[in-house]
Amino acid sequence: MTDSAGTATGASETEATATERAVDAIGQQDEVNHPSSKVMRFGLDMPLKLDGGTELAPWQIAYETYGSLNEEKTNAILICHALTGDQYVASTSPVTGKPGWWEMMVGPGKPVDTDRFFVICANVLGGCMGTTGPASTSPATGEPYGLTMPVVTIGDMVRSQAKLVEALGIETLFAVVGGSMGGMQVLQWAAAYPEKVFAAVPIATAPRHSSQNIAFHEVGRQAVMADPDWLNGDYERHGKRPTKGLAVARMAAHITYMSDMSLHNKFGRNLQNRSEITFGFDADFQIESYLRHQGMTFVDRFDANSYLYVTRAMDYFDLAAQHGGKLANAFLHTKTRFCVVSFTTDWLFPTSESKAVVQALNAAAANVSFVEIDSDRGHDAFLLNEPEMFATVSGFLNSAAEARGLNA
Repeated sequence: MTDSAGTATGASETEATATERAVDAIGQQDEVNHPSSKVMRFGLDMPLKLDGGTELAPWQIAYETYGSLNEEKTNAILICHALTGDQYVASTSPVTGKPGWWEMMVGPGKPVDTDRFFVICANVLGGCMGTTGPASTSPATGEPYGLTMPVVTIGDMVRSQAKLVEALGIETLFAVVGGSMGGMQVLQWAAAYPEKVFAAVPIATAPRHSSQNIAFHEVGRQAVMADPDWLNGDYERHGKRPTKGLAVARMAAHITYMSDMSLHNKFGRNLQNRSEITFGFDADFQIESYLRHQGMTFVDRFDANSYLYVTRAMDYFDLAAQHGGKLANAFLHTKTRFCVVSFTTDWLFPTSESKAVVQALNAAAANVSFVEIDSDRGHDAFLLNEPEMFATVSGFLNSAAEARGLNA
């Protein structure tokens, strides 16, 4: 087991030429195997057992840390990222050059205060930013895993994170915090390792993926697999990338992250750089142009097979099914403190899903608080400037820190 760091390679976010996109692909591949962040590597003697019944070895997990671990090692917070996030929660992405995806939440003096807490954020298993995934090089073949990579679950992601936390010498996490797929990981952490989680903050999430959400993911996966450059997942070896299919998948998914109100307020039926419709199939409307841009920029930073794997992991998540079909059983006798957060216009993970978690926690006699935040921004609200969310998380963590005896 070793801990090391790689080198950064930038990637264009503009409408790149074919040559520029090839350079981007090389940059992505470098980040897959040798990321700019810290990396914990586990050898053949430390296989990771997967829910599918197989083992993964060797394997690695890429992560970033912020702040300082106190002498007692009691102030560590694990941030779990969402579907297409990464470990760069509060630092510049080496691929896009953009600020960390949750810099409004994590940093000095912010709700997750790095002047006070030691923050860890790891790329998920199956991802494409340094943690072992389908784009990683298989030691058996010297080629990318592709679809030979075992399918992974939210439980597998959390199990890999637990191995990382253990390797860092941390026995108990002060808190685990995350939204969307990250919130699923928070719930899995609390259920699987209750003795290792003092406080948990699942945001805009659910204890299982709904039929509707599985349906949206299947549309995205089929878009990727219908791209002739997907080549049954073996595109890397042939120097191809299914960018068109992945872009369509991202476009479809992005619609679910916004509310009808936010789409209307931002775009309405406004035309894009024209005064009248063209009676053709160019991007007449601003919303069409916006979605095309979202799809185009996404393919420059994310691997298509990883998209298949992480969406599948979300689809398989069903916390109640892991505990005899009763959600409350997942939290029996837990001493973890919970703060559950939802948003009024989030139709991807509606408030009813968060209330189901709260009801299960109450049935298990857990310590739980719940906040539904009024926002017109839909699911994406958890990533945006939402002062009430910041105040809620800050207040909860401060209260939990006082209960744990952490000095301010």
